[in-house]
Amino acid sequence: MRQLAIAVMAKAPTAGQVKTRLVPPLSQEEAAGLYRCLLMDKLLQVSQLPGVDSYVAYTPDEAGPLMHELAPQSFTLIPQSGADLGARLHRLSAMLLESGHPGVMIVDSDTPTLPTAYLLEGIERLRSTTTDLVLGPAEDGGYYLVGLTRPCPALFDGIQWSSPSVLTETLQRASAQRLRVATLPSWFDVDTADDLHRLRRDLATNGNALAPHTRGFLLDQRGD
Repeated sequence: MRQLAIAVMAKAPTAGQVKTRLVPPLSQEEAAGLYRCLLMDKLLQVSQLPGVDSYVAYTPDEAGPLMHELAPQSFTLIPQSGADLGARLHRLSAMLLESGHPGVMIVDSDTPTLPTAYLLEGIERLRSTTTDLVLGPAEDGGYYLVGLTRPCPALFDGIQWSSPSVLTETLQRASAQRLRVATLPSWFDVDTADDLHRLRRDLATNGNALAPHTRGFLLDQRGD
C-alpha cells in the first residue's frame, strides 16, 4: 500500500499575483518575495515529516521549472487543475486518492509558524479507522489544512472562498455527507497587515529554527 499523501498548494511568487492584501504596507515585489519565503518554509516543514509522500500542487502551469528549483527533490510536482479553488482541491484530492494513497492531506503555504505537531496529528487522524475528514481551522474562518480518506466533491463545490463562513459551511456539508470529522487546533495564516505584524512578533520571540526563510526575509527588510 502507498503512503499517505501530503500536498502543498503553491502559486508562482510573481509580483502582483500573490499576497496582494499586503500591498501596502509591502510593495508588490516585497509581497512576492515574502510569499516565496513562506512557500519555501512550508516545503521545508513538510519535507521533514516521516512516512509520507510529498507533493507540490502549483499554478500557473508554466511555473513548473520554477517549482522544480524551489521544491526539495523528495516532492512530486503536480499542476493545479480547475476553474476555482474548490475544483482544484477536489481534483487534487481525488487524483491522489485514486492513485492508491490511503489518505491525502492538503496544506496551504501561508502558515510559516504552524506547529509541526498539528501536521503530525492530522496524519495520525487520517491513518486511523475512525476519521474520514480532517480540518485545520484558520482564525479567519477558513482552513489551513484539509485531509480526506475518500473523494467528496460536495465539500468543495460552490463554497464562497475567502469568506469567514468557509469552515462552517464545510462542516455543515460534512455532516450532510455523514463524514466522521476530526478538527485540529486553529492557527493564523499571513494575509493582512495585522497578520504580518503578528508574524514579525512571533518570529522575534521564538527560536531561530522556526521559518528560517521568512525570518531571514523580514530581518533583511527591517535592515533596509
